[in-house]
Amino acid sequence: MIARLRLFILRHAIPTIFACFVYKIHKSRRNLQMYLHISKKITIFAAFLAECIKMTESNRIEFKRELTRDLDIEKEVVAFLNYREGGIIYIGIDDNGNPIGVKDIDADMLKIKDRIRMGISPSPMGLFDVTTEMIEDVPVIKIFVASGSEKPYYKKQYGMSPKGCYMRIGTAAEPMTQAQIDDLYTHRVHNSLRNIISPRQDLSFVQLRIYYAEKGMQLNDNFLRTLDLLTDDGNLNYVAYLLADENGNSMKLAKYAGTDRYELISNNEYGYCCLLTATQKVLDKLDIENNVSSVITPTRRIDTPQWDRIAVREAVINAIVHNDYSYGAPAKIELFSDHLEITSIGRIPQGLSQDDFFSGVSLPRNRELMRVFRDVEVVEALGSGMQRIMHTYTKDNFEFGDNYVRITIPYNWVEEQEKVTGKVTGKVTERVTERVTERTSDKLLRLIAVNPSITIPRMMGALSLSESGVRKIIRNLQAHGILRRVDGRKEGHWEIISTK
Repeated sequence: MIARLRLFILRHAIPTIFACFVYKIHKSRRNLQMYLHISKKITIFAAFLAECIKMTESNRIEFKRELTRDLDIEKEVVAFLNYREGGIIYIGIDDNGNPIGVKDIDADMLKIKDRIRMGISPSPMGLFDVTTEMIEDVPVIKIFVASGSEKPYYKKQYGMSPKGCYMRIGTAAEPMTQAQIDDLYTHRVHNSLRNIISPRQDLSFVQLRIYYAEKGMQLNDNFLRTLDLLTDDGNLNYVAYLLADENGNSMKLAKYAGTDRYELISNNEYGYCCLLTATQKVLDKLDIENNVSSVITPTRRIDTPQWDRIAVREAVINAIVHNDYSYGAPAKIELFSDHLEITSIGRIPQGLSQDDFFSGVSLPRNRELMRVFRDVEVVEALGSGMQRIMHTYTKDNFEFGDNYVRITIPYNWVEEQEKVTGKVTGKVTERVTERVTERTSDKLLRLIAVNPSITIPRMMGALSLSESGVRKIIRNLQAHGILRRVDGRKEGHWEIISTK
């Protein structure tokens, strides 16, 4: 943040001030000597401002000039893993906060990932990100480290001892005392999903392989151990169970007629399959339910969705990834007439305050799930989801219970509900049939607008229709010149030609 502020002032604020001075000079027709005098003053002022807001090391920020064999990067990462807030390590910035860059950035990033993965225990996978960042047009490496739940973390070379365990104190990674190590170990979370044996050991992972293959990654024969899907005894664990093609986990998406749970309209279940697939089905369904209100003005059309799609997407993914599955219950999504509720089972992790929670401090409850969701790019970066949620909504939208965390999303507008009273007997009239079909086709068009490459099976799952039902709606839309298929069945996509 400091680096961006510094860059903003240098690139935008200073030139703006300069332009104002030039404008005044021009208007008052002062001489060139006055222009040069003011220009010199602005240059001095710019240098002064840049120096004042220069990046500095802190309890959460560490600078390293370059990656070398002598640089103990494992120690720095361990210190942040054991620190309650985690932290960030920059490679390519000197001790004074000046960015100097990295010569071979790709090679260094690979080395850093390997050293962290191989040199630290318990496994830190899912607790760190290695990315690049431009600071004053200079590329540097940014290592984001989340606080771990299986403290104490230590360097494998020295084990759980003062030589292997470190904690961030001020601006330094300090060795921990044996008493501190013992205290952290007694409070370690031992019931993590990695340590819980799967209720089934005959699991397959075809869907998981497909998700990785779509991102250009192939899972080898050792992927169960690489992704931490095994217990220390070599049995498939509960993470493997959640990511398997078949399991007993299912999320519910309920829809109610009013503002409470009195009248249930529908109760869809998404699950009994790979958690990644179930997550995508829930997100697809919410895209359909996110109705849009349109207002035509003399100059443009203004579309207002019922809720912010980006924020709700992040809230749903957070609820799923951070859900405490040891309770045996999945996350829950509920739609009411005027709001949406997303509930994750389990309180916020021990050691994480509500202020930390809202500021985006990352302490993944299920780091193994987080790692997989990041690998396949469902999650972008550690700690980024809360920032997107808080961009639109506030702390008041959250509720913290003894065994749950809930976010309530008020609708931007409330759709007028059509009340149908009395009993309908005999045949359904043609008018009602047409209106139901029209509503379904609108939902299908919204689904295509969000994802033009969506497949027929995805449409079937999101609309709760059979294949013949989906294809009938598509044929109807094509016949009316509303929808068309571009570039064939396998490699093509859908294109909305016009709205009805």
